[in-house]
Amino acid sequence: MFFNRTHLMKLKKLLFSSQRSLLLLNQEQPTYNYTQKCNYVDVKMKWKKDAFYDSIEIIHKSPELKALISLKNCIVNASDDCIPIDAVSKRGRELGVPMKVARFMRQYPSVFEEFAGPKYNLPWFRLTQEAINLDKEERGVYSDQNFELILRLKKLILMTKQKKLPLRIIEGMLWYLGLPEDFLQNPGANLDKSFKLVEMGDGLQGLTVNPDRSIMLSVMQKNALKRGNYIEGPSAPLAFPLFPSKGLRLKRKISNWLDEFQKLPYVSPYEDSSHLNPCSDVSEKRVVGVLHELLSLFVDQSAERKKLLCLRTHLGLPQKFYKAFDRHPHMFYLSLKSKTCTVILKEAYNDDSAMETHPILEVRKKYIKLMNESKIILKDRRQKKRFDGLGDYNSEVGTDSEAEDRCAVALSYRYGKSILNRHSMYKVFGMEFVLFPQNVICTF
Repeated sequence: MFFNRTHLMKLKKLLFSSQRSLLLLNQEQPTYNYTQKCNYVDVKMKWKKDAFYDSIEIIHKSPELKALISLKNCIVNASDDCIPIDAVSKRGRELGVPMKVARFMRQYPSVFEEFAGPKYNLPWFRLTQEAINLDKEERGVYSDQNFELILRLKKLILMTKQKKLPLRIIEGMLWYLGLPEDFLQNPGANLDKSFKLVEMGDGLQGLTVNPDRSIMLSVMQKNALKRGNYIEGPSAPLAFPLFPSKGLRLKRKISNWLDEFQKLPYVSPYEDSSHLNPCSDVSEKRVVGVLHELLSLFVDQSAERKKLLCLRTHLGLPQKFYKAFDRHPHMFYLSLKSKTCTVILKEAYNDDSAMETHPILEVRKKYIKLMNESKIILKDRRQKKRFDGLGDYNSEVGTDSEAEDRCAVALSYRYGKSILNRHSMYKVFGMEFVLFPQNVICTF
């Protein structure tokens, strides 16, 4: 086939223009836009229990601590710094108390002090002096570290697709972010000028924040900068830190896939990800990066898995994003303790320099220490009641020989005469003790 001069010129112009457009396209778009593949091998991995993560007290006592602090705030906000039990007895579900409120408060005498009220002898509660001191310390942290606490809320909002989040969802995340539970009651006073209230439709109010490039670096990127191995650019690979649990071994196919997964480009949670193929490994790495950054913002780098579901659409996560926790057991641990599924970021408990310590973490640890003191108080009370009961018995029965005879007759009548031949009589400081074998005592 022959071309005349005119046809050759048109062909040349078409080729050069298309080549130029391809070059421009390559400059504007990241490289991984054209290499998005899905190579994940779908092999079912068995869950492996790890006693170390199951024994972290600050995580597994968090639900009880949250309820305790809510009740503590009810007392602090009362006019007389004390409340009758009927003021909170019907608010158990609202305050997150897992049992009857009165029973829960009596479980922690180191925090709540019970006394008889002015009317009808109803039980009233006030805080112990140790709890009052901790409350003052907690409020001091909220006041002094306000900038740091608000920064974590900013980052959460900037991770969303639309850079805004409904207030009802933010309210559910306050405990994890370490913010006071009444934070949103007066947003104008608690937030700085970078925040703004917006309407989100269906009568919902939301919170938006002005983008700030200085804070839009993820923990992964900051740690890479510290180590000096961070390569700036949209297609720069960044490997996640892995912390295998003892006895946990991945199958060879998954191990090989993970090696290739670590070499893929890292997509920051603060970047636009709308151009990613949701079925690609790059998208999978972005999901893992979002979950890693999200947990790093929380007080103890953990959360109940079901509490994260409300963030799915706002963070641009797939329908079953929680499966990433199962697929990456070297990064996340799923604890099934206390009849709930809690996801824990392993890096926070294996590398002390990887995460910034949350300002409120130490205060919460002190609360838990104070809660544990209640066990000793309750144990002492039980022992005292036993000794008081013995004292009442001795005062009624007496210590004369006639009382001893009555006791012996009663024992022989109930357990037989053989029991009296197996006991030993001791006299210490004027008090007589009758000791029986262990099997006899259990029967008694």
